[in-house]
Amino acid sequence: MLGAPVITIFVRHSAACKHKDDAHAEQFRHCSCRKHLRWSQDGVQHRISAKTRKWDEAEKARAEIERRFILGEPVNSKPTVRKTLHDAIETFLKQKNTQGVTRGVLNKYKRELERLETFCVERNKTFPQDVTLDDLVEFRADWERAYPSPTTRQAVQARLRGFLRYCFQARHIDRIPDLSPIRGKPSPTMPLTPEEYQKLLAKIPEEFPDQTKAARVRALVQLMRWSGLAIRDAVSLERNEIQYDSKKKVYKIATSRQKTGRHVSVPIPQDVAEEILAVVNGNRRFVFWTGNGQEQSAVTNWQHDLRSLFHAAGFPTGHPHQLRDTFAVELLSKGVSLEEVSRALGHDSIKTTERYYARWVAARQDRLDHSIMNAWRT
Repeated sequence: MLGAPVITIFVRHSAACKHKDDAHAEQFRHCSCRKHLRWSQDGVQHRISAKTRKWDEAEKARAEIERRFILGEPVNSKPTVRKTLHDAIETFLKQKNTQGVTRGVLNKYKRELERLETFCVERNKTFPQDVTLDDLVEFRADWERAYPSPTTRQAVQARLRGFLRYCFQARHIDRIPDLSPIRGKPSPTMPLTPEEYQKLLAKIPEEFPDQTKAARVRALVQLMRWSGLAIRDAVSLERNEIQYDSKKKVYKIATSRQKTGRHVSVPIPQDVAEEILAVVNGNRRFVFWTGNGQEQSAVTNWQHDLRSLFHAAGFPTGHPHQLRDTFAVELLSKGVSLEEVSRALGHDSIKTTERYYARWVAARQDRLDHSIMNAWRT
């Protein structure tokens, strides 16, 4: 006599069923959708229709299958090959690519899911069904170190949920693990004052004794300050994206943001443009990256260099993003509209610009109020 495997009843909901997207949809008993049976044997998963729409009758069908196993009688079923976690990730990434997400977003999905795969393989978790809620909680425990900003961690979790939702819809898992939300607001970075910015530039030769390296660091700092590019966009800037407008007699940075895919075209001072062009290495395509290896590695190395510079200049909590903030806030303080600043930053929506820079919009209103009241007196 043979022992019976663990047989599970699950529901395959119709497209019209209002419970098809529930977190526990496969175990919902009270709809009229078809019931099925599932079990694993010798590393192979088997599925069979219970030939009913009622849960209690499906339980009787399960009992009958168990009886056959115990008596050694044949059970006709359709074996299915389970997709590994690696294969599921590959298919999911292909799906995201066809949805038209930007290269930067696709790279984030890839990087984060590769970390998940590495984490699971180290714990002998080969298939999506092997990954439990406890595994995901443990995996998330390291995020605070990897992603200091709670906003970033929230975005990472949203992408992880997207993958889990795909696994559920593709029937790789029975339910979507219910990860608790990530709380907290990020500490906003602050723009640099003109004095702080000059102090930062003055510290470069001391922090980077090699003249070639110092020139490249200074050029990157100047680029980010005067163009408003985020560090990833600045590091991946191509030589041909530094363009000279002969009609207006001005240099421009014309590129597309990796995060949003938005095209930006920003004029920069001539001396800054010449400083950037001076560090271009021969016929190299990129200004601050060799083009070899992983782009993310180059970005990480430059982040480390700039953080070291901020620390040496007396700003221990300084962040490269402050250069972008300095660009945006100066425009707002000079009366440039929020809509135009949003366009220059390459934001998806003006709401994003408003969320980060609303306080300086208020400061502009204060100056306007002051000007109007001065006009009364004159």
